[in-house]
Amino acid sequence: MILCDGIGCDGYVWRHLRPALAPRRVVHGHYRGHGRSQAPRRAGCLEIEDLADDAVAILDDAEIGCAVWVGHSMGVQVALEAWRRHPDRVAGLVLVCGAPGHPLRTFHGADTLEHLLPTIERWVVKVPGVVNRLTRNLLPTRLALEIAGRLEINRELVDPDDFMPYLEGMARMDVRTFVAMLAAAGRHSAEDLLAAIDVPVLVVAGGRDGFTPPERSRLMIEQVPGCQGLEIDDGSHTAPIERPERVNAAITSFLGDRIDPQVAHS
Repeated sequence: MILCDGIGCDGYVWRHLRPALAPRRVVHGHYRGHGRSQAPRRAGCLEIEDLADDAVAILDDAEIGCAVWVGHSMGVQVALEAWRRHPDRVAGLVLVCGAPGHPLRTFHGADTLEHLLPTIERWVVKVPGVVNRLTRNLLPTRLALEIAGRLEINRELVDPDDFMPYLEGMARMDVRTFVAMLAAAGRHSAEDLLAAIDVPVLVVAGGRDGFTPPERSRLMIEQVPGCQGLEIDDGSHTAPIERPERVNAAITSFLGDRIDPQVAHS
């Protein structure tokens, strides 16, 4: 199995899932400029296609031929793009709290972020040092956690120890990389692939997900042949750490029912 993060993430959302997947072999890489991966050496190499190819290189290095791709947020796009570009490396897809394409058009139910992003990019390029200093000082704080609770996450369900690693990782990230990748995700779409996918697929949605509203997940469930779905009614964009028992049970059941029989007969 290979785990594909969202933008600015380096694994926090898999904290409860990883133990539930044992003893399966799981690999998890950090995108360019994320976590322990170096920032990209040149501009223009942060497209979703680049990230999918990087993930396949990780599989090559681990000597894994075919894997189940588990994507969260932007990782959903990465996993779908991997199926487009490297279908022989994809045994199944688990798509969690994400959209198949153009996520900025439906961010909190509007396309405001898509329209604002070019302006944000221009300011970030002008004063990256100032913005980086602000994020490094403000993000890894309890205040940021409480703001996140008001804007997106279900604060009643999220353990601070589960979410603070996300804020800390974001604080370490160069804002130019983050914005460039956000723009790349906004441009990308794999919606044209959905009806042609011929591997087992599970889609997990958060009923109160504002980043990628559940309607985007329902679209995937409707269009992917034989797709299974789970919607966590009170789950937000961080449903895997809000309702880990339900998300983990759905994923492990999917693997046992849809993937393991395939492997046994291959």
